[in-house]
Amino acid sequence: MKNRTGRIVITSLLAALVCVATMVIKIPSPLKGYLNLGDCIVLTAGWLLPPAYGFLAAGLGSALADILSGYVVYAPATFVIKGLMAITACYLFKLLKNKFAVLPSRIISGLAAEIVMILGYYVFEGFMYGFVPSAVNIPANGVQGIAGLVVGILLMKVFEKSKITLD
Repeated sequence: MKNRTGRIVITSLLAALVCVATMVIKIPSPLKGYLNLGDCIVLTAGWLLPPAYGFLAAGLGSALADILSGYVVYAPATFVIKGLMAITACYLFKLLKNKFAVLPSRIISGLAAEIVMILGYYVFEGFMYGFVPSAVNIPANGVQGIAGLVVGILLMKVFEKSKITLD
């Protein structure tokens, strides 16, 4: 979809989906955060949308989920971290898809984006709670990241088979 209005509509839709996917399943993590399935839509936004739109869909949807779920203190960091995840997935996928097949490019770009999430929350929580205590959330965030990557890749497979693209 090349027109600006269409991109804004799709961005808004993906932001809403990120919010819902984040809020549907919430498993509390040790340091007052929670595990969720929002990352699958965050990655999808990064792979489908231009960078700025992907950033906004991922960041706004995730931050809104934090606000609506009572994790307001996390919302600003979440906005930046999830937005950077979408940008990482976007740019790395575009770089890699010309050198590798689509699936390995999605896996590598998605893993890199999830590493951004893990490190982002480690640093944020490190300033809030201390860096040693914040390390306890690294494995939980890793599990969330792998689940988000797997489901995100499956979503993209469905979109590709259905010939749903935004070009």
